[in-house]
Amino acid sequence: MRPPYRTALFASLLAIVCAGVLWAAYDWFQGRYLRAFSEHTAVFSGDPLRLPDDLAGPGNIRLVHFWDPACPCNVGNQQHLTEMVEQFGPKGVEFFAVQKAGSHGQLPATLSNLKTIAVLPGSEQIPASPAVAIWDRSGKLAYFGPYSEGLTCNSSNSFIEPILQALSDDRPVNATHTLAVGCYCPWPVETK
Repeated sequence: MRPPYRTALFASLLAIVCAGVLWAAYDWFQGRYLRAFSEHTAVFSGDPLRLPDDLAGPGNIRLVHFWDPACPCNVGNQQHLTEMVEQFGPKGVEFFAVQKAGSHGQLPATLSNLKTIAVLPGSEQIPASPAVAIWDRSGKLAYFGPYSEGLTCNSSNSFIEPILQALSDDRPVNATHTLAVGCYCPWPVETK
C-alpha cells in the first residue's frame, strides 16, 4: 500500500499536467479560430468605379458584392446577402459579385446565382471588403460602401435595404463616399 502523501502528490501532479494540457488546447483553439474584433475604419469612395460596358447605362438596379474568400468578415454578411437576393431579386434588382484579384474560392451555394464580373473598372482601388456598390436604373452609382457598421451584418443594421427600397421607389440616392467602422479586410492586392 502506498503512503497517503505519495497518492496525494501523484494526484496533484496529474491535476497540474491535465490543467496545463487543457490550457494549451484552449490557447491553441483561441489563437486559431477566435479572432478579436478590432475596430477597423475604412473610407469608401466610389469615384473610380465603373460598370463594364455591357452592364453600363440604363437598366435594372444593379448591386455588386465585393468579396475576398480569405476574409473572415464575409461570413457575417453572406446570409444577409442571400436574404436580400430573395427579397429584391423578384423586384428586378440584379446581383453581381466581384472576387478579389488573385484569390481562390467560391461563394456558398445559396449565392451561386450571383453573376460574376471578372473585371470591374476601378475595383482595384477600393479600400476593403466586404463592400457593395449599387447602380440605379439610369446607370448612375448610387451607393458605395460597406453593408453595415460593426462586427456582423443583418437587416436591422444594414445600410443596403433602405437604399434598395428607395431606388425601387424611384427616389434618388447619392451615397458614394462612406466612412465606417466594422469588420473589413484590406482589398488592395499585396505585391511581393
